[in-house]
Amino acid sequence: MSRIGKKPIAIPEGVDVKLDGVVLTVKGPKGTLTRTLHEQVNVKIEGSEIIVERPSDNKLHRALHGTTRSVIANMVEGVTNGFSKALELVGVGYRAAKAGNNLTLSVGYSHPVEITPEQGIEFEVPAQTQIIVRGIDKERVGQIASEIRAVRKPEPYKGKGIRYQGEHVRRKEGKTGKK
Repeated sequence: MSRIGKKPIAIPEGVDVKLDGVVLTVKGPKGTLTRTLHEQVNVKIEGSEIIVERPSDNKLHRALHGTTRSVIANMVEGVTNGFSKALELVGVGYRAAKAGNNLTLSVGYSHPVEITPEQGIEFEVPAQTQIIVRGIDKERVGQIASEIRAVRKPEPYKGKGIRYQGEHVRRKEGKTGKK
């Protein structure tokens, strides 16, 4: 039995959960999330808990059990507290600025890179070298943060680039000249 999958998900105050066949809708103070779940996983709402069950012990059902439970738990967490991912810019002259809702990055290219947030995602720039991506959908927040990081990945020789906060970049030794 999946250790994660068998844990019930508590529904906090102010959160409304509706299950319409395989479509789950979670509505909370920060917004609404809707997701189509796999039809072979049984999801039940009992009182103030969501319970995820699998029909059998075959490999697909075991894989979907914990995954479905985690996805639903992230939906409930997202509409109550939201998610955020912090990035930092490392390099001389590398900086970020917010122009309206858009994020403008100056990261060593001949032009500034502009990123437009999709609906439900917002950017925060507390310092020129810090970016915070916020939203209610954990998957989208992580994806947008990954796309920002891909603009200039951290390189191993000088460590310059955009990295997640707290990310360790393994450094390499440069070339040595002939003697």
